[in-house]
Amino acid sequence: MKIVACIKRVPTTEAQAKVGGDGKSLDPAGWQYMASFYDELAVEAAIQAKEKHGGDVTVLTIGTSDAAKEVREFLARGADNGVILKDAEASGRDPRWTAKALAAKVQAIGADVVFTGRVATDRDNAAVGPMLATYLGWACVTEVVALEIGGGKVTAKRETEHGVETVECNLPAVITCNKGLNEPRRASLKGIMAVKTKTIAEEAPVDSGAQAVVVSVELPPARKAGRIVGEGVAGVTALVDALKNEAKIL
Repeated sequence: MKIVACIKRVPTTEAQAKVGGDGKSLDPAGWQYMASFYDELAVEAAIQAKEKHGGDVTVLTIGTSDAAKEVREFLARGADNGVILKDAEASGRDPRWTAKALAAKVQAIGADVVFTGRVATDRDNAAVGPMLATYLGWACVTEVVALEIGGGKVTAKRETEHGVETVECNLPAVITCNKGLNEPRRASLKGIMAVKTKTIAEEAPVDSGAQAVVVSVELPPARKAGRIVGEGVAGVTALVDALKNEAKIL
């Protein structure tokens, strides 16, 4: 079985947003990076599928050569191959561009199933997975919290606003992974030593043209300072008045 896990290199949650000098991007100075949390679930699901059904796992990402750090981490955990579609503008690409570039490489690999995170923790769009499935012409199951693959089919439980839903589809398919699906493993010492000699392929992505272009970026206005409207019983009337006439939420 040919298995692909798509990952994204994102700033850590401690990163402070600052608008860049061009007014159209964020200034990454001083940022530290990591793989998006949900992508860790995707890679673990891919490795588990390989362990159960055989085949190989390719970790696929779009970005700069710096993403090799995160790719190697997943190779150390049990993935077999790593591919970086090199693009210096990856952080500003729209989901359509990203999905088309990934789809072209997934087709070239000849994958049977693709795992992605339910959402990237920087943009929070949750769009690339379903778009990827659309461009591939594959089934797509999102928000998956339990999964079985066998007999050319996928049976999955997915979280919805109304509860947990069980669905079934045929392979090939794109699966987007949610919390609860698995517990990502850590890299073993043997795995860490083995990846030192592995080569990560770097290729140019298919450029389908941008559908959306960032015109400007600005931070939200700072919150107004809070104030104490009164103390004890006497403050209740003042608080109600402020909520009704100033905040207008009563």
